[in-house]
Amino acid sequence: MAALEGRVAVITGAGRGIGREHALLFAAEGASVVVNDLGGSNAGEGSDAGPAQQVVEEITAAGGKAVANTENISSWDGAKGLVQQAIDEFGRLDVLVNNAGILRDAFIPGMAESQWDAVINVHLKGHFAMLHHAAAYWKAQSKAGDQPNAAVINTASGSGVTLPNAGQANYGAAKAGIAALTLIAAEELDRYGVRVNAIAPIARTRLTLATPGMGALMAEPEEGEVDLFSPANISPLVAYLATDKCPVTGKVYAVQGGAISALAGWHDTETIETDGVWQIDDIAARLPQ
Repeated sequence: MAALEGRVAVITGAGRGIGREHALLFAAEGASVVVNDLGGSNAGEGSDAGPAQQVVEEITAAGGKAVANTENISSWDGAKGLVQQAIDEFGRLDVLVNNAGILRDAFIPGMAESQWDAVINVHLKGHFAMLHHAAAYWKAQSKAGDQPNAAVINTASGSGVTLPNAGQANYGAAKAGIAALTLIAAEELDRYGVRVNAIAPIARTRLTLATPGMGALMAEPEEGEVDLFSPANISPLVAYLATDKCPVTGKVYAVQGGAISALAGWHDTETIETDGVWQIDDIAARLPQ
């Protein structure tokens, strides 16, 4: 049996790049997929129904099941409509893959309010809006005695959790927030039969190629070489985390090239203590650096 046979999945940002590969693999593994993509530019401007529809046509031509959706997932009602479409089209929702994202890079002194808001809205609010509406559906199922076996896979980034990147204060902050949201959601939703994990991927996409310094790392391989940085090399981990047999929850995984690493968040590295009231001079002399 295929790994995702009978599962119903919503995948955001699935018209291009990593999200497209998720959708193709999920469908090939037996899932029914709602392919969401607004179809905007790297910066989230404009819209185009073409990318989502093209992925759907590719899936159906191969014998899979998929429908297109062009909702803006940073909109509360858009996210609600996307979840409802999965239920209306396929009778249920088992998997949510939050993947949609944009870039509006700028250094902090020159970053406009609109650049900050747009990135936070698509990444952090978009993840939460989708998670909220899916979780409400799964909670209602659980309360009705039909315990879900559901999975959420969020998309963080090394820019937010392992390697801060100058020029991406908005993006890094959003991605760090997504990592924290993942851990909290895993704690909250376990009672409803929902597992929540996140990935921090690096692959060759239009967003990574637009990031200064990343193009050289993402160069196309020579003919005959394995393409480890293909976006398709990210999707098998996401597919596994979406299976009904996967026990993992509350984890963030870095996935890049031929490596998958479990990540841990902020933790103590060195501690100073006092038996009395803290003094500035004492802190200055002993503060870990």
